[in-house]
Amino acid sequence: MRQFLALALLLIPCGMAQPAGDMEAVVTTDLGTFRFEFAPDKAPRHVAHFIELARQGYYNGSAFHRVVPYGIIQGGDPLLKDAKTPRKLWGTGGLNQLPGEFSGLKHERGVVSTVSVPGKPDSDGAQFFVCISPQPPLDGKFSSFGRVTEGMDVVEKISQSPNAADGLAEKPVRILKVTIEKKKEQPYLNAPVEELRKNVVLKTTLGAIKIRMEPDWAPNHVRNFLMLVTTGWYDGTAFHRIVKDFVVQGGMGNTRPNGAAHPADRWVHPLQGEFRKDVQHVRGIVSMARAADPDSATTSFFLVLGAAPHLDGQYTAFGRIVEGLDVLAAFEKEEVDGETPKRRLEIIEAKVE
Repeated sequence: MRQFLALALLLIPCGMAQPAGDMEAVVTTDLGTFRFEFAPDKAPRHVAHFIELARQGYYNGSAFHRVVPYGIIQGGDPLLKDAKTPRKLWGTGGLNQLPGEFSGLKHERGVVSTVSVPGKPDSDGAQFFVCISPQPPLDGKFSSFGRVTEGMDVVEKISQSPNAADGLAEKPVRILKVTIEKKKEQPYLNAPVEELRKNVVLKTTLGAIKIRMEPDWAPNHVRNFLMLVTTGWYDGTAFHRIVKDFVVQGGMGNTRPNGAAHPADRWVHPLQGEFRKDVQHVRGIVSMARAADPDSATTSFFLVLGAAPHLDGQYTAFGRIVEGLDVLAAFEKEEVDGETPKRRLEIIEAKVE
């Protein structure tokens, strides 16, 4: 037990122990930055080893030398710090440093794992790879120890670097530095109900709409909505659906220009329904969209245009419009193709008052 705690708790400059699970790695490359969290419960030795090396500056100046488009990226070989290292030696450095730790953490999208010498057990080391797509043949054979929380678009970009005939990158993507930081805290995650009594202003293509949060109806949905607003997640998304006398719907990430990712994607997850039959879906109510699963709401919400009693107790209402009903009326006048607006109607900016 003492040995495990020594691995799971790492000293920080102030002298206090901080759980490795509360920290994450920030990998800065010449194509952008991504972050990944650790899984000390799955591979405590590998987590401790990576953090120790990163704090020593071991990875600074190395590179991602092997890339498989939308498959994996591999890096961390210290030999790549020297631009004169022969190509045939790329990927041979920084190995044979610790035994394997195999667990149930599968090699899914975003999972970070450790490189070992092919055919040689317990030859793990400093090199690591990141999965862009699931790699089930690697499960149980490589020591996975983390998962990307932010910047998968950067990881994908690295994976698309040109490959040479030998399977290595034509030009390695430089790792400028790797630092260890405290995990970002999710806004409003544990905020008490009294702190959730906020107004949110949506600045849209057609004008501003002010929404009063109703945490007594659905506290967790309000927390989620305020998080998305505070982080700017909704900015630049579009209203993709208008049904006359029914709803205006928006808030999907794939409606951003080019479907761009957002740093707060790390906190997006399905919410358990908070249904109340005593809250009526009437004009001006704001409620969460979902799929057939009652607990599948994430980011998409709708503004109610007309009484919809069949939604009561089935969808989670969490706010009401207190200013901007004229803007809601303007949405109703927009031309649509079926239920799709003929022109782009955007959430330009969302703010918490």
